[in-house]
Amino acid sequence: MAFVLAVDMAGVPSRWLVVEDAITYQARHMVAWSLGDEIAKFRGGYSRKTGERSEISTQSIIAIKGAIDKSQNEHPCLTNSALFSRDRRVCAYCGDRYRERELSRDHIKPVHAGGVDRWMNVVTACRPCNIRKGGRTPEQANMPLIYTPYVPNRYEHLILQNRRILQDQMEYLMAKVPQHSRLLA
Repeated sequence: MAFVLAVDMAGVPSRWLVVEDAITYQARHMVAWSLGDEIAKFRGGYSRKTGERSEISTQSIIAIKGAIDKSQNEHPCLTNSALFSRDRRVCAYCGDRYRERELSRDHIKPVHAGGVDRWMNVVTACRPCNIRKGGRTPEQANMPLIYTPYVPNRYEHLILQNRRILQDQMEYLMAKVPQHSRLLA
């Protein structure tokens, strides 16, 4: 299933839309501009006057009128799936790659010691390493981190959320992915 990338009037991406929602924005004349390939065309009824059939289509990237994302500088939502994607499903302690169901979220500074559940304090860990580390810091457990955590920007975060990104959408998003991103590694 293809998704449409919704952006605000300034071109800052905000979310993925199902095609039907994108068509609804098109039908309501709420799309300021669009980019990319046409990915869906819906056909309606026939005109009594002309006999022509109505149709409406959407491109892969649409700017929604009036949409200005005020949360532009806020950190993206932290989910296990996005975390594991950010870290490329590689354990931060042993360096092995795992399937998602074999991974867990590890807090660098444990929550019980005042650590917070935020991007900069979490890494991907395989279950054996997470158990071995326990409620200690990497230094206390003598388990140094193989890589450093970072906060993905909104462009990278949208890439991490979708497994079926069209080429034009990926080019649009990758243009703003920072050089430190593991997506570029």
